[in-house]
Amino acid sequence: MRLYQPSIRTVNVTRYITPLREGGSLPAIADADDNFMYVIKFRGAGQGSKALIAELVAGEIARALGLKIPEIVFANLDEAFGRTEPDEEIQDLLKASEGLNLALHYLSGAIMYDPLTIKIDLELASKIVWFDAFVSNVDRTVRNTNMLIWHKELWLIDHGASLFYHHSWEGFEKQATNPFKQIKDHVLLKEASDLKAADTFCKTILNKELIESVVSLIPDEWLMDDALNETATEKRTVYAKFLTARLSLSEIFVQEANNARETLI
Repeated sequence: MRLYQPSIRTVNVTRYITPLREGGSLPAIADADDNFMYVIKFRGAGQGSKALIAELVAGEIARALGLKIPEIVFANLDEAFGRTEPDEEIQDLLKASEGLNLALHYLSGAIMYDPLTIKIDLELASKIVWFDAFVSNVDRTVRNTNMLIWHKELWLIDHGASLFYHHSWEGFEKQATNPFKQIKDHVLLKEASDLKAADTFCKTILNKELIESVVSLIPDEWLMDDALNETATEKRTVYAKFLTARLSLSEIFVQEANNARETLI
């Protein structure tokens, strides 16, 4: 098995194309100087840099597990970029997002996953449910699957609602033991027939070193956007400790998922 080596490129945004207004934080499609199109998540949006951190950390953990995630890049936004934008709301967003943002490769032509018409492999469903329980992703429901079909393969998107504990740093040790009761609403829970095997597989991939390597990708400037006094290094340590502890206690959220699944079948 090829070892995952986290590495994030940086691109410069060259053209704002269109907002994606179905997203509450006004992400947008844009061009970058590498001639690719991206969906940009803005640092100046409602949930700020924490949504970008969750997107980055959860997305790269999913990639390490072999799940399909569009390439994640850092997207640099020049201070002059929003001056010609006629929409005042978007102009304010661009001004508040100067500097480093996050973007995902735009999957042109992709269609939203429909659980009523598209069936996926039960092993894959189990891995996705395990992953979402691990990172506490509340945003993979029937109403909003956040999965796309692209080139006949399933791709996971939009993980900014993961790691919700980091909106309040206090008691992160206790949060690591959270069974994640929201898993009952997961769109793939009924198909996740072998969470025990998924748990075994994922724990052969993830470990303390890999988690620390993913967390090390978080830019200092995103970590210093709040009013807390800890340094960027200290905050990365909290993320790594939380995820490492949660991994060691995976039986808690696996049992919760299995219990929730039994009510559906």
